[in-house]
Amino acid sequence: MKLSAIGVLLSAGATFLLYVASAHPLNTTSDGLSVEARAVHASAPPNCFPALGFKMPSSIPSSLNNWWCDYSTEYAFVGVSYEITACQSLDTLKREFADVRNNFKGRYVRLYGFCDNSGYYNNVIEAAWSAGIGVHALIWFGFDGSTIYKSRRDALFSVLKSNAKAKFVTRTVQFGSEPLYDWAIGAQDLANEVKSAKSSLSSLGIPITVSEMAYGYQVRQNDGSIDVLKAIDFVDAHMLPFFSQQASTAKNSWPIVMTDLNWFLNNAGGKKIYLSQNGWPSVTSSGVQPNSPNAVANVQNEQDYYDLLDSHCSDFKSMKGGGVGWFAHIYSDNQEPGYGIYGTNGQLKIRFSPKTSC
Repeated sequence: MKLSAIGVLLSAGATFLLYVASAHPLNTTSDGLSVEARAVHASAPPNCFPALGFKMPSSIPSSLNNWWCDYSTEYAFVGVSYEITACQSLDTLKREFADVRNNFKGRYVRLYGFCDNSGYYNNVIEAAWSAGIGVHALIWFGFDGSTIYKSRRDALFSVLKSNAKAKFVTRTVQFGSEPLYDWAIGAQDLANEVKSAKSSLSSLGIPITVSEMAYGYQVRQNDGSIDVLKAIDFVDAHMLPFFSQQASTAKNSWPIVMTDLNWFLNNAGGKKIYLSQNGWPSVTSSGVQPNSPNAVANVQNEQDYYDLLDSHCSDFKSMKGGGVGWFAHIYSDNQEPGYGIYGTNGQLKIRFSPKTSC
């Protein structure tokens, strides 16, 4: 879902989040929701990918054994959302992924949007390998109810299966963005897509999730959205409290954040949670309008929002499922106006050096 649609959903008084997937064996709890059960835990950082300080090998490893870091190490700031609709060149991807890694200490980029150029995800893989950073890949649905996501799914899976580096940098594949809220697909059909994708990629150990907010699950419960929640491996969740009817300033937004976080903590069966589309706008526009007369959009509030999250590092660390990790949405205002860490002039808009552990 584009941010322009958010005002509609929050007129119902909702805030929101998203879900993520796990590349490891799953146990099933008494309520039928699967939770991560790693048979072999990765070595402690920095001897696992994509821990800070990890050195990429000179050749492709023979297996994923002890490759990925344990989810319990991935709380607090983990990375940045990055839109690929401009079909950035390989050189640009390498430079900007390395920037996320080296200057912001990001461990992941979470893809947003789409590029339908043939084999484009090969460039994403190469840039991620070069930067030593992981990827939350995305199958983009769009907003017109078409089935174009199927060709994007097939193209992505083809690259994942043919590129030997793919499984070593792709932490998850997301269906999104917000297909439930947008009614882009029936909930049961989406659950079946998740199950089919898990089966298709099982030999690669790549987990599957749906890029969706809490309200998307809530509003589609009669349509079977809880089956989607059961099917996904872990949670990639949207958190955009500026659009809440209770919004004022970013400094006062923690109760709004916790409303949606608690919904996932109470309903996701202990699955790992990341806040993947997560931020506060520095400007409003035709597509970014508040639902509260007290909501303030400016650079200081964008700064304050990330400072707020940073101040709750210990809270995120203690949350079930291995703690909650958060992404900053988004890399540049050229990708999503008002949300960028960088402005359209290529200069940093805010001071950005959040904690990666505590």
